[in-house]
Amino acid sequence: MPIEAPVLAVSTWSLHRAIGVSYPNAPGADAPARAETTWGRGTLSLMEVPAALRKLGIDRIEICSFHIPAHDKGFVAELRGALADAGVTLQTVLIDDGDITDPVNRRRDIDWIGRWIDVAASLGAERARVIGGKQKPSPEVLDLAIAGLAELSRRGTNQGVRIITENWFDTLGGPKEVHSVLDRLDGAVGFLADFGNWKGPSKYGDLAAVFGRAEDTHAKCHFGAGLRMDAADYGRCLTAAAHAGYAGPYTLIYDGPDDEEWEALRLERDFVRSHLAAAATAA
Repeated sequence: MPIEAPVLAVSTWSLHRAIGVSYPNAPGADAPARAETTWGRGTLSLMEVPAALRKLGIDRIEICSFHIPAHDKGFVAELRGALADAGVTLQTVLIDDGDITDPVNRRRDIDWIGRWIDVAASLGAERARVIGGKQKPSPEVLDLAIAGLAELSRRGTNQGVRIITENWFDTLGGPKEVHSVLDRLDGAVGFLADFGNWKGPSKYGDLAAVFGRAEDTHAKCHFGAGLRMDAADYGRCLTAAAHAGYAGPYTLIYDGPDDEEWEALRLERDFVRSHLAAAATAA
């Protein structure tokens, strides 16, 4: 039987230099965002990214909330049209702020995240990624995380958007916390495994411990200057995914020091394809 190619996606974070501008929006500052040249003037707009990805042979995208300039019907129709014209699926809107475990501002943050879930739905996204909490884990904090994620999941489900979370920030900092929260949510919330969020000597064991739950992954390769890939680390992360039977998309993340984002994504794309093909052949 022919070996099935992995499903690949790209996050707009991987192209933040190419896009250049951002549109900051946060709990407590939830107002129409003005463009800021956070990473320079950029070389392409968000509307041009889907067609550029198709040229890379990739037909799935994740969009960071701070790359979305507007929520009005005109903008939504234009972006949906650009995605449809390119044949690119909006896999996930990455909601990059908010703390559902904040002891003071929790209600404010849940409401803010909820409005972004509404935006994800209007754009036709399959999923919205929500931060599982920023507070240090304790039984009380985990209870807040579970309650917040359950509420946001209901909001997403009502609009056809699957809510997922990941091991980002303190609340879901380790496999124990990830399993504790997801077990109690009983499938209502999905999980994203990010290669770059696990660090230290336990990294690969931690990844192996959670990959069986993942339905998305941020396949981040570490690069040194001159686009030098840490191929050993990248390969071990991909092997952990393959051994766990992971079957979801590999969302390519470039976060290196050089500006050659497109070339870095080509390197990641080719490495993921070749490494997983070799692993499948050896199995």
